[in-house]
Amino acid sequence: MRRTSGRRLILSCVLILVVVPLTIAFGMTFLRDRSYWFISAAILVEATLPFFLAFARRRPKAREIVLICSLAAIAVIGRCAFFMLPQFKPVSAVVIVSAVGLGPESGFLVGALAGFVSNFFFGQGPWTPWQMFSFGVIGFLAGLLFFRGKIRKPSKTEVCVYGGLSTFLIYGGLMNFYSVLAFSTAVTKESVAAVYLSGVPFDLIHAGSTVLFLFLIEKPMAEKITRMRVKYGLIDESERLAEARSRFRSG
Repeated sequence: MRRTSGRRLILSCVLILVVVPLTIAFGMTFLRDRSYWFISAAILVEATLPFFLAFARRRPKAREIVLICSLAAIAVIGRCAFFMLPQFKPVSAVVIVSAVGLGPESGFLVGALAGFVSNFFFGQGPWTPWQMFSFGVIGFLAGLLFFRGKIRKPSKTEVCVYGGLSTFLIYGGLMNFYSVLAFSTAVTKESVAAVYLSGVPFDLIHAGSTVLFLFLIEKPMAEKITRMRVKYGLIDESERLAEARSRFRSG
């Protein structure tokens, strides 16, 4: 069982951390960013493969897919609701909580879907695949850190610290790198430094808003996801026993 789970995790890491970046690189190098719709669709297909691999022992239920789509919709609505405040968005926070409750593969899928769908309102472009990957990786790593295949409640401090650091370093770092490649006539140390330094204030706002939203929504949203998983039978027997013990001790 552990060997199978380990192989599945390795394959998921390869698909998400290797194949998806290579797809983006292929789009920038050979398609010249003109087929970003195709690249975005390819990333969504690649994002669904690890999700289905996570359920190798059984078929994913429609309820699981609906739950993931609902969480992605919440992230999209949150991004649209704060459209007047640049970089002050709850998307990363929703993606992280989703990954903590559902696992790394589902976290990546929620992030990729949120980045793709929300850009129908904010504008599609060559940056869309980069945003999809950035949000997705934040979710994938959150799932690796905090999801253990059982109902586990990481401390709010752990989640908030991860949220701030991942948003600043991963999302900010990747999107700044995209800016260097897309808008710099020549990639030099000076141009890279200029882009990253100019992006620091925006990245700090984005990271700070992620911490704030996680502080506000992490507990109620995580509890809601747990109840949904228990109610609709989206957990295995060991998780069900752990939840029963938790309720017995608290009651």
